Parts: sequence; structure tokens; C-alpha cells
Amino acid sequence: MNRKIAPAIKDAVEFDVTLKPYEKFTLDNGIPVYVIKSDEQDTLQLEFIFPAGSWYEQESQVAAATNFLIKNGSTKHNALEINESIEYFGAYLNRNSYHENATYTLHCLTRHTEDLLPLLQEVIQDPAFSADELATYQQNMKQRLAVNLQKCDFVANRYIDKYLFGEFHPYGRVSTMMAYDALQPESLRAFYQKHYSYNNCKIFVAGHLPENMIALLNKYFGSTQWNGETTLLRPELPIQTADEKKHRIFNDENGVQGAVRVARHFPNRYHPDFPKMMVLNTILGGYFGSRLMSNIREEKGYTYGIHSQLYNFRQTSALNIQTEAGRDVCEATIEEIYKELQNLQNEPVPEEELSLVRNYMIGSILGDLDGAFQVIQRWKSLILNDLDENYFNNNIRIIKTITAEELQQLAKQYFTPSDFYELVVI
Repeated sequence: MNRKIAPAIKDAVEFDVTLKPYEKFTLDNGIPVYVIKSDEQDTLQLEFIFPAGSWYEQESQVAAATNFLIKNGSTKHNALEINESIEYFGAYLNRNSYHENATYTLHCLTRHTEDLLPLLQEVIQDPAFSADELATYQQNMKQRLAVNLQKCDFVANRYIDKYLFGEFHPYGRVSTMMAYDALQPESLRAFYQKHYSYNNCKIFVAGHLPENMIALLNKYFGSTQWNGETTLLRPELPIQTADEKKHRIFNDENGVQGAVRVARHFPNRYHPDFPKMMVLNTILGGYFGSRLMSNIREEKGYTYGIHSQLYNFRQTSALNIQTEAGRDVCEATIEEIYKELQNLQNEPVPEEELSLVRNYMIGSILGDLDGAFQVIQRWKSLILNDLDENYFNNNIRIIKTITAEELQQLAKQYFTPSDFYELVVI
């Protein structure tokens, strides 16, 4: 090897990007288990997924409160005892509630799996929903909300979702003091019983698994029909957008910055334009070298950072451009955003820029697939949305082959300024 000669550089687009296949098992009671094995490290990730997001709640904030309080005490142990037991083994048990689903995720050393599964079973199958824990949760969440409502960025996120989807739709509904005050233990128990049942559960496992992993899962989660069999019907909820598209809100008279949002509806991930828009969105504002960053941050100096994103919601999607800028340049920032949208409509993306974005996106995906934990997250997203590896492969193909002409046509179709909602909160 001649170390004076640099090795050849290989672009990310030249790599054959594939998604490592999973193994699927079924517990005795029918719970599906999806597995990605890896022996690189003596660690394991175990995730339980339930259709228990805000989409299914009849009362505001019940889904999030239920998800949070499941961990805060069982009929046998209080929250402190549960947390101390988990920490004793150097493990971490996290929970999250989203629009469609709710999760409980355990990270631990492989050798402690058998010790932790009985505790995890107790947490998921036997929560207490004590009045004291609920009162503490209500107080903490109201304090957090009071603090956040003073922040223009937080207020802007609440309002732009409300304008796009409607204040009564799960995608646009926001937390309120009144909603937290109305929470009752009985409501949480009822929501838990209906949504956190064995037949609504999916399990995703990644990492270095004990040899008897499936037997252990069967013992603690597959041997009984815990919480009984419940039937869930996904409700069809109408979107009610705001009639007015330009909004200016005064929130902090002493603030020096304003929060800017420019957003529009977009078809969901099942639409053929969605993966194409992922490429166009990256060019517009999806990475540090994007056009919005180059113009509004680097050239104009209006902001420390600006980016655009596509919402990955199940029913529908949206394209949202967001930033915080000086109060005196918020309107100028919006003007520059529209200029960049129109530039993408009027001129094809130069091949050098498109090649850079292709390599950035493929390189990001390669990084996201580095390890079993990351691979299982990709599969989880596909499985929960009734998709397969063909969807992943098609997205890779589009990133590698989409043309500047296709992107320009996409911009002409979706970047019309009159289709966007504008919001400035100062």
C-alpha cells in the first residue's frame, strides 16, 4: 500500500442500500414480535407499541396522561420503587405518546433481561393510576405549559397546527389548563383497559438477544390474554382548516425575536409525490447547506437557523418551514422564503447541487442503518404504516434517479405562495 496516494472517493449514491430483514415470531396469545439480531454489543432494546395515541381519545390529554402514568406505580410498587429497580440494573425505561401510537421502550444489558421482564410485565399489565400521582402530573404539566406559553416558538407550533388541521382534530388539538384539570383516574383506567391490551400490542426487539428471549416473552407477555380482547375502530376525523391564511400574533412585548411559520398541506406518505418531495424539501430547507439556510442565515443574517420539514402523519401530511428571527426582520424573512420557493419553480436545480443532496440523503440513510437499534426503527415505521421493504427500496431509487425537471414540476405544483399559511408570533 502506497500511503502517499489517497484512496478513491466513493459517492454515497454508489452504495447498494438495503434494509436488513427482520425475523418474526408470534407469542402464544398472538402478539407479533419483530426481531433484528446483533452480537456487536451486549445490549438490547425492547419496545411495546399500542394504538393508544391522541387519535383515539375522547377527552383531551387522556392518551398522553395514561401513557405517562402507567410507569408511575403499580398495585404492588410505587413509582420510586419501580424507578429504583430499573436503575439498579443500569437500564432505562422510556415512554412516549404520539398521534396514532404509544410506546414503552426498555434499554438494558442483555444479561439483565430476565431480571427486568417481570418488572416490565408489572408496569404494563398492572398500573395503579393513583390519584396522588395524577395530581402531581397535573401540577407539573400545568407549570410546564405556563412557562412554555411565554415562548413565541412554542406558541407558533400550537397555532400553525391548529390552522392546518383544526383545533378539534388530533393533529391540531393543543394542551390547556382546563384539559389537565379535567383528567380523572377513572378516565385513564378506561383508556388503558381499551387500548393497552394483548391483542393491540406489537413488540419490536433489537440487539444481542438472550437465547431464550422468545420463551421469556411468552412467559411474561404471551401466556395470558392480559387486559382482555378489545376491538378498536380507527375513527375518521375531518380536517377543518382555517379560512384566513395570514396570521400575526403578539405574545411577548419584551421579546427580541419572533417565530415564523410558513406551511401548507401535503399528501401523506402513501402518495407517489411524497418521496419526491423529501428530495425537494431537503434542497429547500432540509439540511445545513439548504437554500433557506444559505440565503436567510448565511447571506441575510436574519436567523441562526431555518429549516423545512414534512410531517409524517398517518391521515395527511404538511410541509412546514420554521425559524426564529429578529422582530424587525420577520416579514423580510417571509419574503425571502417565498423567493426561494419561486426560484425552485422557475429554474431547474443545478446538477452539482442535486448530486450533493443525493449523496447527503443516501449518506444519512446509511448512517441511520448503522446498528440493530436503528434498523428496527426503520422496520417499525414501515410495519406500523402497513408498508414493506418495497416502499424503502422505492424511496432509495427516487433519491438516486429523480431529475431536475421532475423537481421543478413538483415545485410548480406545490410551492404556490397562495397555498401556504403564514404565521408570525412576536
